[in-house]
Amino acid sequence: MAIGSLFTSMHLAKQSQDSGCSDDTDTGNDVIPNSFTDVLYLTNQGKIPPEIKHLLKRKMLSYCVLPVDEFGCLLHRLDLVGTVIIDAMGLGIADQQKLARVIESFEMGNIGTILLNNRVKLPVKSFALAGPSVKSFAMTSTIECVSLDELWVRISLNLAYRRKASNITVRPAAPTVRIQQNHMNKLAEKLQMTSTLVDNLTEQLRMAGLVQRDFLPTHLPNNHNLRWAVTFLPAEWVSGDIYDIARLDEQHIGFYIADAVGHAMPAALLTMFLRHAIVMRETLGNEYQIFQPGDVLKDLNRKIAAQKLSGYQFATCCYCLLNTKTLELTFARAGHPYPVLIRPGQEPKQLQLQGPLLGIFDQSEYPGQTIQLQAGDKLMLYSDGAEPFLGGFDEMTGFRFSREFSEIMKASAVEMVDAFNTFVSSKEIAPCEIDDVTVLVLEIL
Repeated sequence: MAIGSLFTSMHLAKQSQDSGCSDDTDTGNDVIPNSFTDVLYLTNQGKIPPEIKHLLKRKMLSYCVLPVDEFGCLLHRLDLVGTVIIDAMGLGIADQQKLARVIESFEMGNIGTILLNNRVKLPVKSFALAGPSVKSFAMTSTIECVSLDELWVRISLNLAYRRKASNITVRPAAPTVRIQQNHMNKLAEKLQMTSTLVDNLTEQLRMAGLVQRDFLPTHLPNNHNLRWAVTFLPAEWVSGDIYDIARLDEQHIGFYIADAVGHAMPAALLTMFLRHAIVMRETLGNEYQIFQPGDVLKDLNRKIAAQKLSGYQFATCCYCLLNTKTLELTFARAGHPYPVLIRPGQEPKQLQLQGPLLGIFDQSEYPGQTIQLQAGDKLMLYSDGAEPFLGGFDEMTGFRFSREFSEIMKASAVEMVDAFNTFVSSKEIAPCEIDDVTVLVLEIL
């Protein structure tokens, strides 16, 4: 991610003269904070709204303002960040698509995030949560309106959790032998209780993972013209990925991969909602209608936004509709990695099409694109956990496929997925970078 000029304001109310900022601007020295900052404010507006700025100064909190697309300069110093407020107002589609990874990065660092998503017409000093509103700002949550005081509660809770996670402790005086023995006994009891609790939670997660797999397709619609291959590798017992391949009528097949932002149980629960909320076809009496990919994602986005899910739950998705007779493929994206077309005798190609994340703006549009497939083609859909194994982005040449991927892409769909599984299992990955991996390959025989 490119790093340009940095809009920074390290502002302590009681040390405002030392911060390098005046009271009328949010721009300061173009440097990365070198000490703990209570609030990181990500925005492309260049400044913090006056109400929030006044709140932070009144509560004597330090803060830093940073453009959304430049947050990468802090990834190696997340230990300096207390909590994050993301102002999504004015973000273009490309910026919106980065939000999933931005939020995921902070989540993996145990940093609470608050998302504001639009302005309002009335100058009321309050904050409205996602959905139709005319009250000031909007943010995703389960209630409709919060005051500045309630916003402060959210910030203070995030900071309290963050400080607790920093492992700051006070060393007690040396205890007597008797007290030491009591402490040891209590510690042993707690360890036993913890062990039992861990065993119970592990079993529950294992069962939850099995239930989640029951919602995946049990049979792939292979025939003499089409071959399908899929791999589903959760990072933990449950996955934030979900996929489906469904025959809609005699000549149409709908298929998709969706990826809930985040990991573990919250993301897995959202995948269950996605699985039941996505509607590919509708039957009315003796007639039916097959929906176009853009309409499918638009309807799914409205349903997620209407739920006002807590925990800032968003998702990405790539949905495809295949005409099995003409081999025309229509697809639409919602912030998901680009599908890859592998055609014999040609370099693999990313099918680039814009589309915002699911669950942020309830009126988002998702344009569709149609391509003509032919014999020998392979189409690959994948979740972002698989992306590092395909290749990486080069600022000079764009996305470059890895040598390993280039070696396996000529194989059949089944052999290609088997080789991909071997590649994933053999590659060493840092624990903090482990993610759910799902790959779906369609081959035209």
